[in-house]
Amino acid sequence: MSPRVKPEPVQVVKERRDAALKALVHGVPYIQFLGIEFDRRGDELTAILPFDDKLIGNPLLPAIHGGVTAAFLEVAAIIELSWSLVWDEMESGRLDPRKLDPDHLPRLPKTIDFTVDYLRTGLPRDAYARARVNRSGRRYASVHVEAWQDNRSRLFAQGTGHFLMPERDAAPNG
Repeated sequence: MSPRVKPEPVQVVKERRDAALKALVHGVPYIQFLGIEFDRRGDELTAILPFDDKLIGNPLLPAIHGGVTAAFLEVAAIIELSWSLVWDEMESGRLDPRKLDPDHLPRLPKTIDFTVDYLRTGLPRDAYARARVNRSGRRYASVHVEAWQDNRSRLFAQGTGHFLMPERDAAPNG
């Protein structure tokens, strides 16, 4: 009988997962431009859009620009979908997250269509979003995303997107 392999310390696993998410998010310049961040708790992601004056579309209200809202939802959906793929590959041992860097990122899903429902005005404050992958196959995926500000039960926008999945053996971006 072979000796048991000692599991990695929890902190090492967390750091590896956080580094993989950071590499995924920082590989998209537009995410940096908007200032979108991601909070990870296990495999669950929350997208955070910190308030910035440049996000205001109508200064008379003031309200977050509709295009910023749509981009925030779409980014949350794409990163959630990509993260679910990276997570599966990391946890199965097929992907070494230490090798994820801006030159060796997995290809991101491509948007086929994305529909946004604007439910109320996006106020001049931080916004949050969570996406749920409804279906993810080899070629196609469907994702629903919801955004709120002060109260999770009072959404200000929601969206549904359909995405073309990257080929699993495709060369990394770069």
